[in-house]
Amino acid sequence: MAKNKTKTKKKKRNLFLSILSFFSTLLALVLIIVPLALCFLLYINSPVQTVNNRSSFSGIDGITEAEDGGYYIEVRRGETSQSVGMRLERAGLIRNRYFWNFLCRFQSEHIKTGTFRIDAPSSQISILRVLIAGKQELFRVTIPEGVTIRKAAAIFEEIGICPANEFIAAARDVSILNNYGIPVSSRVSVPSMEGYLFPDTYYFPKEYPAEKVVEKMADNFFTQINSISPAVQNMSPAELNRIVILASIIEREYRISDEAPIMSGVFTNRLRINMALQSCATVQYIITEIQGKPHPSVLLFTDLEIVNPYNTYMYPGLPPGPISAPGYVALRAAFYPQTTNYLYFRLTDAASGKHYFSRSYDEHIRAGTLYIKP
Repeated sequence: MAKNKTKTKKKKRNLFLSILSFFSTLLALVLIIVPLALCFLLYINSPVQTVNNRSSFSGIDGITEAEDGGYYIEVRRGETSQSVGMRLERAGLIRNRYFWNFLCRFQSEHIKTGTFRIDAPSSQISILRVLIAGKQELFRVTIPEGVTIRKAAAIFEEIGICPANEFIAAARDVSILNNYGIPVSSRVSVPSMEGYLFPDTYYFPKEYPAEKVVEKMADNFFTQINSISPAVQNMSPAELNRIVILASIIEREYRISDEAPIMSGVFTNRLRINMALQSCATVQYIITEIQGKPHPSVLLFTDLEIVNPYNTYMYPGLPPGPISAPGYVALRAAFYPQTTNYLYFRLTDAASGKHYFSRSYDEHIRAGTLYIKP
């Protein structure tokens, strides 16, 4: 009987020791494995300190290096987080795409579409936070004074803001024209926002809707002209359109800001006596924008005889519509022409852009060779 009790106690003791040993071993494994796993995960998530070959970005679609050492990543419409992870891994910006997929799976929000700037180096969690937050990188776009809609469209497309054809289509959208009260002339084959998209420096994200780009530029235009002349509020669309057309011609003619109001006075004098404006810029517009030919270095006499309503050598009065995007100087000059007796002007110094203004044709002929603004 005593022996049986001893054996039972021994068995219980051995069982206890076995259980204790098992849990001790398990605890030891946990204490070893968990820190190792955490270290591994921290390593996988950690920023890649050195990108071996940044030129490889050129081979990774949608990832480009920023000037300050960071980089831009473009997330396209419909792209999955897995696809983004693969591109980041190929570019050497994250260590493991499977850990990226693991992180994405446990997010309550999806990554956003757009172009985003990422600091380098950045952890996978930091990168994911930027893409989920959806705060897109804005890109600077400078539209020079005097450009046409077609040339502005090419600039936006080159930077990646919106396709040129979509910008042109938006600038011709009848609903947008109506919203801004842009009059449509029967002499214009394709009505557009030409002249009403203010040339300025803008900031847009890539793949931005072309309609919003056009509306932003148009809003800026009306803000600018209201600052130039409060009388705009009382003008009819047709009255304002005449000023914009005149400003667009002045923009393509003047080189020196102080001469813009004088040129405006010359054109105003000619309009008053029903004398042809004879602006080289309008002929250039026909050649480049209507005929689609290269910009001429000089105008030939045959160019001045082109039969087109925009040819102000052939037809008196203003052309059917604006020929460029006038800036602040040209718009102000159109609103406030300088009062003079001049009827002519001619470029006399191509380097400085100085013009000679005259009252008679004979005086004008003596001024020199005919130039046009490049």
